[in-house]
Formats: sequence, structure tokens, C-alpha cells
Amino acid sequence: MTVGGCHSGSHVAPSSSASPVYKVYKVRGKVVAVNPSNGEVTLDSEKIPGFMEAMVMPYKLKDPSIASELHPGDVITADVLVSQGEDAGVLLDNIDVVAQGKPDYRPTAIYHVPAPGDVVPDFTLRNQDGQSIHLHQYRGRALLITFIYTRCPLPNFCPLVTHNFALIEKRLRQEPALLAKTELLSISFDPEHDTPARLRAYGEDYMNTSARDPFAYWNFAVPQKSTLDAMAKYFDVGITTAPDGAITHTLSTTLIGRDGKVIRFYPGNDWSVDQVFSDVKQAATGA
Repeated sequence: MTVGGCHSGSHVAPSSSASPVYKVYKVRGKVVAVNPSNGEVTLDSEKIPGFMEAMVMPYKLKDPSIASELHPGDVITADVLVSQGEDAGVLLDNIDVVAQGKPDYRPTAIYHVPAPGDVVPDFTLRNQDGQSIHLHQYRGRALLITFIYTRCPLPNFCPLVTHNFALIEKRLRQEPALLAKTELLSISFDPEHDTPARLRAYGEDYMNTSARDPFAYWNFAVPQKSTLDAMAKYFDVGITTAPDGAITHTLSTTLIGRDGKVIRFYPGNDWSVDQVFSDVKQAATGA
């Protein structure tokens, strides 16, 4: 069964003044989950030569209306469209279902998509000062969590998210009463390289603040390897480490309320500073 239009071999899609330029890769994989509400499919894919290693990650469908035609367990081939513009967007198109999923199919890894009202587990991490911290210690305050690694080379991934966190933190510092009710937490999924000293240096590069304690309301932390897998699955972070140490990953940001429950989940990097700051303010003050 083919879902979507016909296509030819690998190429860079032609551009016009009204459409972006895409580099096209071929992918084969098994559907893990389908979310028709946002036109997204999570795919357990084979290695995509020239793009990334095999991994589980969500993809936006170029045509969101076909989401209802896909089911967990389906094996598909498709085109991965990687934008060559500043947005660095990734879309899935020209989908061909080569094998139907079985009714009793269960994925090898279950990724939880944070939903409003979910209670967040009390994961333990080590911060930029080498101190042990855990998520439940932030109860009573609004907590905004994201995932990064300091070696990330893609400007529209970890560096962009960290830059946006810096803008949110700057705006929070302009409202001391609000700042006292909030916390920001950037979590690395690279425990082998992201030591406390490295996390501190990375954070200082983005904070650009003269505050006496710049990390008072924004921590950079990393879990032990034994905790990382559970955290990644809970917060829907797809992570694959290549033989050369490079990490292919998805983006995940979550706002947690004062009661330790999820308020909102922001996949990818499409969220805006204004949007998230407004959500954080409402979560912290109830206004």
C-alpha cells in the first residue's frame, strides 16, 4: 500500500520562491506510534546513509491527513525531507507500507509522551557543581526541563534550545517575584563527556549574566547512564550514539507544575520564547 505520491531517487528537491529546498534521504522502518492530532509518526528506523544511525524518533508528516492510514507495527519505506533552510525541518513523505502491522505487535522500547496531569518520576541527576539533585526537590515551583548535549554541532538543535532558555531566564530575572517561583533545568544525555565542569562552562557561555549566582534558578545536570534510558523514554527523547561518539537525537521540552505534574510538552524546536514564557508564568503564579 502506498501512502502519498510517486517519487524518484535521492535528490535535492527543486525550489521556488514559495517552497523550501529539501535534501531527500530514503528510510525504512517500523511504525512505533501514530499521533493524528499533530500529524506525527514515531518510527523505529534502519540506518539512513548519509544522515543518521538507526534510531527511534518522531517525524512530522508532510501530509498530516495520512496519519490515520498508518498503524503501529507497519513496516514502511519513505522519503525523509531535510530542509536546507534555516529552520532545519525534517518531514516524512511518499510513504509506502510494505508490511502490515500485526495486532499483537509490541515495540521493543516504549516511549512515553508527557501529557498534562502525568506525575513526573523523581529522577536523580548531578549538576554543574557536582551536587546531586532530584526532580521532586523542585515541587512548589514551576519547572521547565529540556534535553541537550554540549557537543551538539547543529545550530538549530541544542544551541537553539539553550539560547531560547537563556532568553526565558533573562525575562524571568526582570520579574524577581516570578523568578523565585520558577526553575529551569537543562539535562544532558551525554554522561561520558558532560562533566560538571563542562556543564558549568557551557551554561556560562549562554547565561551572560552578572548575577552573583547565575545557576541559582537554572541548573545544567546529567543523569547516570543507568538513569538516562528511563528518563529518555519518559520524556520522549530519542537518542542514538554513533561509533565515532556523535549523538543523533530528538528534542524534548516539558513544563512541570508546582505539584510535580506535567502541564505541557513541547516536542521539537517549533515553540517560541513568548509562548513558553507565558506558560511558565501561568504555571508559577496561576495567573
